[in-house]
Amino acid sequence: AGWFRRLLHKSKPSLVESNLHTRCSTSSSSSSSSSSAKSSSSSPSTNLVRSIPLSPVSLSDINASDSARWNKSYDVCICHSEVDLELVEELVSYLEGQPESFRCFLQLRDAAPGSAVVTELCDAVQNSHCWVMLITPGFLQDPWCKYQMHQALAEAPLANGRTIPVLKGVDRKDYPKELRNLYYIYMALKENSFRQIRDTVIRYLQELCRSSMSRME
Repeated sequence: AGWFRRLLHKSKPSLVESNLHTRCSTSSSSSSSSSSAKSSSSSPSTNLVRSIPLSPVSLSDINASDSARWNKSYDVCICHSEVDLELVEELVSYLEGQPESFRCFLQLRDAAPGSAVVTELCDAVQNSHCWVMLITPGFLQDPWCKYQMHQALAEAPLANGRTIPVLKGVDRKDYPKELRNLYYIYMALKENSFRQIRDTVIRYLQELCRSSMSRME
């Protein structure tokens, strides 16, 4: 009985070790097989998802007759003070003269004579894809500019690139609190700022068309 107990006591560790070895080899083989399975099945799908680029949206897509761009009357509504009209007319001329031929709403040019100011401002906001806020000392003192700014923010609270603040001659501390969650363009060199505005509008229209195309698919 004594020698049998000693033999049994010695054989247990070896049995445990062999079981452990068997388990380790099994788990390693299963993990290697599973990892190889993942590399042959899971990872391609993951890589495929990561490697698929967003479908490109070209100028022809934006200008196509069925483009979401044409769901509104204007691409850009310029909100400005009357004292800044000369600068705004330059901006509108620049945007409308681009290859994209942006459709701009300019209040003194496009508002219907005899219409109420409030109605025209609200219609301009609702019927435009993007809103450029030319924030100058005149803008900050003009109640109609602030009204139009609030209408734009109410129309698109999350912005998504639609509201484009442009600062000129205004200190950062005077930047409207309502817009402080949005990045702005600081107008130092006029040509650079005009190009930034153009690029921002293009990005929004591209995203708009891309979303529309993905819904159709």
